[in-house]
This record gives sequence, structure tokens and C-alpha cells, in this order.
Amino acid sequence: MSATRGASPSTLTTIILLWGAGLYLRLTVMVAPPLAPVIASDLELGSALTGSLTTLPILMLAVAAIGASFLISRIGARNALILALCLVALTSALRGAGGTVTLFVATAAMGVAIAGIQPALPTLLTQWWPERIALGTAVYMNGMLVGEVLGSTLTLPVMLPVAGGDWRLALLLWSVPALIPALALAVLVRSPERDPQDTGSWMPAWRQPLVWQLGALLGASGSLFFGTNAYLGSVLGARGESELLGVGLVLLNGTQILASLLMFWLARHWTGRPAPLVVLMLLGVAALGMFVMVPGIPGLLALFPAGLAAGMMLILMVGLPPLYTRGNETAALAAGMFGIGAVINFTIPFLGGLIADHTSEPGMAIIPILVYSALVAPLARGLPAVPERSAGPIARAEISRL
Repeated sequence: MSATRGASPSTLTTIILLWGAGLYLRLTVMVAPPLAPVIASDLELGSALTGSLTTLPILMLAVAAIGASFLISRIGARNALILALCLVALTSALRGAGGTVTLFVATAAMGVAIAGIQPALPTLLTQWWPERIALGTAVYMNGMLVGEVLGSTLTLPVMLPVAGGDWRLALLLWSVPALIPALALAVLVRSPERDPQDTGSWMPAWRQPLVWQLGALLGASGSLFFGTNAYLGSVLGARGESELLGVGLVLLNGTQILASLLMFWLARHWTGRPAPLVVLMLLGVAALGMFVMVPGIPGLLALFPAGLAAGMMLILMVGLPPLYTRGNETAALAAGMFGIGAVINFTIPFLGGLIADHTSEPGMAIIPILVYSALVAPLARGLPAVPERSAGPIARAEISRL
């Protein structure tokens, strides 16, 4: 498979652009968990609404996923990515511009903007670096995971003090830099000519089990990560361990960088293989279960393997669409996978929040996440095999049999 004519930047530029755009896949989302107690106190939010500050953008990824695929098919992945990054900067900043209604409307709009980034990156990867799909995926996923760590671990000790304790200003300061990768894309990469071979549909093939299989597995890894972040403060607060929140966020989110570094080496060997996904998912379930059941430092330490497993699973999952497809079909498969996964990422943690509110037991918010992840782990065994040392999409016949 050749890159789209005239569209491929240099290797170094490709790495920088993929990483910089990947940074804003999650950075503005993960600013919410550390700020959640402050925002909830200021606006008098309950547990479910507080958790929604983190999970609502993920739900909107599902709402806007198909629209993002359509947009890519019309204006191209490069232009769609520039537009999405600009909208992330604007909508993320607007979260702090008013009261509760403005907060949640802007949070939802931010999720729509991020939905444009998700399928654009794997689509650009098939154009810019078709022979290094696994490495390219690891690069932008490293950016995404670094963004998660920056947002979740530096907001309380660094950004909030810089903002003078004003959570609204802290949101603005995290949001504006999203314009930097957008500007770099506009200046360094010209819009490519349309690839005459790219005739695939922008609509996900909903009748193919593969779309649902990928979405269900992605939803499990996302629920483990986002759900735990959303309710970590509530669970620790109920135990009288609120002072451990900062450490817990570091343990859960700091492991994402380690996961991405490990996947620079392991993604090529593990992508498409069922055993690593199953083992990682069960490890995440076991570790998160230990956190719920064991108070104090021993339970808190279990967040380390839970975060590591979730991060490695996520990288393995998002690396699959550009290996299975190309061009518009990559955007369509990725949009379908991200859309289904996003619905699950919102629904399962939100259900946990409702249960926690009903039972007045914050730890119950984690139970639906554990149950769902354990139930879907066997789906990984049915993934189509990716040939070892594969540099491009697997044969269409292989997909059509699924």
C-alpha cells in the first residue's frame, strides 16, 4: 500500500505530529477527575453528575463517531484533524465559562470535537506511515497517555495553584495549547490529493461482527480506566482516605506512560493476538477488585497494575483498524469501534454511579466495571489474526469471513 500522493511528511515530522495530536485525545478529559471535588462543591453536583464530567465526553465520542468518519471522507483526515483540535481548545475552555448547564453542554461539545481526532489519526497513519502501523500507533498513543498523565497528575499540584485556585482558569490554561498541533499540521503538511483507490464507505459495516467485537473490547478497557478515574475520589473519600487521592491518580494514570513505552516494543508482537488481551483484561479486573476490597496503601497499590493493564489493552485495540483496512474504511472501522466503545465507557461507569447513589456505598460504582470486563474478555479469542511482521492491512477476504 502506498501513501496518498504528496501527503507524507518526513519521518521526524510524522512522529511529532502524531504525538502532538495524540496528546489532546485525552488531556482535557483527564483534567476533570482531579478538579471534580472542587467543581462538585462549587456547583453542588451529586456522584452521578460528578462522574459524568469524565464520562460524558466519552459518550459523545459515540454520538459523533459516524459524523467524524463522514467528515473525513469529505474534507480529508488532515483537515478534519485540524478542525477537531481547534474545537477541542474552544469547547474545553468554555467548560469554565458559566454555571452547571454551560459546564455540561461544553463538556459534551468537547467530546464531539475529540471524536474527530480518533478516526483521523489511524487514517493518517495509513497515508503517512503504512509500513510502520504498529510503531505509528504506539507513537500517538504515547501522546494520548502522556496527556492523560499530565491532566490527571499535574492539575492539583501545578495548574490549579498557577490559576490561583480557580478551577475555571485551570481549564482554560489546559485547553488553549491544543491549538499548537493544529497550527503545526496546517503549516507543515499540505492537504493531500484524493487517493483514487480509496473508494471505501465512510459508514461502519454494522453487520460485521468485527465492529461490535472491537467496540465491546475497547469498552472494557475504557471502563476500567475512565470509570476508576471518575469514582476514585468518591471511593477514597468514603474510606476517610481523601488525602491519598493524589497518590492514587499518579498510580492509576502514571502507569499509562510505562504502558506506552512497553508497547513500543510489544505492539508488533502482540497486536491481533488474543492471549495478551485476555491476560491483561483479567489482570485489570483482579487488580481493581483488590482496590475496592482492600483499604489503605495495599489496596491503593493495586491501582498500578490496573492502570498498566488498561493502558496496554487500549494500545493493542486502537492499532487494529489500520492493520485491517485502509483509507475511508479505516476511518469507518475506527469510528464504529470507538463509537460502540464510547457508549460502553459511559454506560457502565454511569450505571455504577447510580448504584452507588442508591446504596450510599461509593465502592459499588466499580462493581459493574468488574463484571462487564470479566464477561467480555473471551471475545478477544475471536479476533482475526494479523500476520507477523505485517506492514499493512490484512486481506479483505479475511475480514469478510468474520
